[in-house]
Amino acid sequence: MAIAPDTRPAIGLVGLGAFGQLAARHLAPHADLVGHDPHVAAPEGGRAGSLAEAASQPVVVLAVPVQALGEACAAVAPHLAPGALVLDVASVKLEPMRILREALPVGTRILGTHPLFGPQSAAEGVAGQSIVLCPEPGVDPEGVAGFLRERLALDVHISDADTHDRTMASVQALTHLVSKVITDLDLPPAPYTTRSYDLLAEAARLVSQDSDALFRAIEGHNPHAADLRRRFFEAARTLDARLSE
Repeated sequence: MAIAPDTRPAIGLVGLGAFGQLAARHLAPHADLVGHDPHVAAPEGGRAGSLAEAASQPVVVLAVPVQALGEACAAVAPHLAPGALVLDVASVKLEPMRILREALPVGTRILGTHPLFGPQSAAEGVAGQSIVLCPEPGVDPEGVAGFLRERLALDVHISDADTHDRTMASVQALTHLVSKVITDLDLPPAPYTTRSYDLLAEAARLVSQDSDALFRAIEGHNPHAADLRRRFFEAARTLDARLSE
């Protein structure tokens, strides 16, 4: 993926949901972007195109939930150019990268990505936000990393998929779980608060508008999340028992 100042990479963006539109808005000023989604008329930037046109670009971003990734791969596979670079944006990486490798043609280059932000946390822009790149063996991520650093001012981290999912089990799955519990309590507004309460409320607010599909993907498709979730509830039950003594 070229990052020379006078080069605009050609990118196909498949999926124009909440995150796809966020990606389109920030990629379009720096790339020749073709977006496609059968349920959305046009991307917020770039131009709309057919599935075949979007999937035939040298770089293809699949901005779909992990639950829909297999279907998306099957749809784009016949249209991919030889040696195309395909990226996903799922919040977990081991399962999506397995799906991509099994479904896409031999020779396709696969780069898993996890933007650690969304429409809520990036409401003021993506500069300074973090993204993790998980390249398949043999795929050099530096071209994409340079583009993301230089054009979008993102904080780029390179990782393998298993390390990513182990890290996200605590960084994301646990925090989303706690935030979901706080949201479901439906607490009334407090007339005065502490700083620690404000931080918890802010964390809950940031994930309150995430889709249930995203929450289930974070919790259910990360192979390391279930054990941490079990340990969390065991610790909560132990603490409840101690307080009840």
